[in-house]
Amino acid sequence: MSILQWLAVLLIALLAIALAAIGAGQAGLLQGTPPADLGVHNGRLKPPSTTENSVTSQAALYPDHPQRAYADIAPLALRGDGPATIAKIRAVVEQMPGAKVIKSDADYLYAQFTTPLMKFVDDVEFWFDPAAQVVQVRSASRLGKGDLGANRKRIEAVRSALAAAP
Repeated sequence: MSILQWLAVLLIALLAIALAAIGAGQAGLLQGTPPADLGVHNGRLKPPSTTENSVTSQAALYPDHPQRAYADIAPLALRGDGPATIAKIRAVVEQMPGAKVIKSDADYLYAQFTTPLMKFVDDVEFWFDPAAQVVQVRSASRLGKGDLGANRKRIEAVRSALAAAP
């Protein structure tokens, strides 16, 4: 087989793999399972993931966690009181591509973000922490070892939109 024939076979194989992956995503096979342990427990959101695919403003609560440094992100500043800030965050989140609000309370918001092509799902939480007077955040991918910075970018986009909100 010539080099060109070999490259053609390789290209066809890679294309078939890519199409199979897209098909799996479109069929919902890459969504993962929703975590059963989300929410606030004893003043804490769920710890960071064990791989580089999550961020949390409470990473410092887990000093021996292997991803503590990677996951560390600042909490969101209040814009009014806690419930008003959560309401503003909800309005921001609802305008973001792929977002679906799953649970919304005066002091807590849980949303899922789904990517358009592969249908990967990230779980995102916002909690008004009355002791610290901030909104604690956690954003984590359900699948994969890395997120290419998507969770950090998402939280920073919310932070920017919240700061610009009236």
